[in-house]
Amino acid sequence: MTETEGPKLVIAISSTALFDMRASHTIYEKEGVKAYAAYQRDHEDDLLEPGEAFPLVAKLLRINEKLGGSPKVEVILLSRNSADTGLRIFNSIKHYGLQITRAAFSGGNSPYRYVSAFACNLFLSTHADDVRSALNNGIAAATLLASNHDSGASEELKFAFDGDAVLFSDASERIYKEQGLDAFNANETKAARSPMGAGPFKNFLHALHELQSEFPDDQCPIRTGLFTARAAPSHERVVRTLREWGIRIDESVFLGGLSKGDFLKSFGADVFFDDQQIHCRSASDHVATGHVPHGVSNEPNDKVNDTGISKE
Repeated sequence: MTETEGPKLVIAISSTALFDMRASHTIYEKEGVKAYAAYQRDHEDDLLEPGEAFPLVAKLLRINEKLGGSPKVEVILLSRNSADTGLRIFNSIKHYGLQITRAAFSGGNSPYRYVSAFACNLFLSTHADDVRSALNNGIAAATLLASNHDSGASEELKFAFDGDAVLFSDASERIYKEQGLDAFNANETKAARSPMGAGPFKNFLHALHELQSEFPDDQCPIRTGLFTARAAPSHERVVRTLREWGIRIDESVFLGGLSKGDFLKSFGADVFFDDQQIHCRSASDHVATGHVPHGVSNEPNDKVNDTGISKE
């Protein structure tokens, strides 16, 4: 990679995901914009506490230190604040030593419009509407949920993904939702050698894979895991799809009906992405979790009973 080339992985993060801004948000909701702006200016020298995505961002940026040379990872700050009220955010970024230099302050409007302009591979936010807009425009995005997890002290960075409607398209998930498990298994067995379509996180996974390739196999600080409700006989199509894409997944767990939370904790995931709220709520007790509002499980007026029953 030459000095003129851009980073291999670019992630956009909302200010409310990076820092704990609940106190100022409460003022905004109760007293309005003017009171909020005054509060932020009055407290611009008061440091913000780390938010849900802070540990993930810190680990991501430390990858640049491990590689040396021109940065391979960049984090972009996107905020609904104005530059004036956002000064407190940049002061906190400086205090924590985060190498974040690019930002967009949208003055109350949704900042997702800048995700494409910054050529981001992933957008993480606490605003569900912004996330849906990004997904609708072909960008991997997730709504970070509040969780009780302990990020731990490991320097290894671990990303965990659900399969259908996240890494892969929701075509097979639709068959399961509409026709049941037997029809799903019959379809996956018949189509075992036909690669699945790409889901919203396929390109992000590819960018991660490219970043991993910068390191020797035995020294890579990034690890990926697939945690899917699939089990035999539907596992084969997953394996062959990833092989067709030329993407390595370090660990794959085919759960066949078991809850994902304990397995994600065992993996030590820094963040887990899933399309179903029921799985996200369970996972958030153990690891940082991003809901991906994509696919049949998130369609309006979905009459399918989202029980979380898996494709065992």
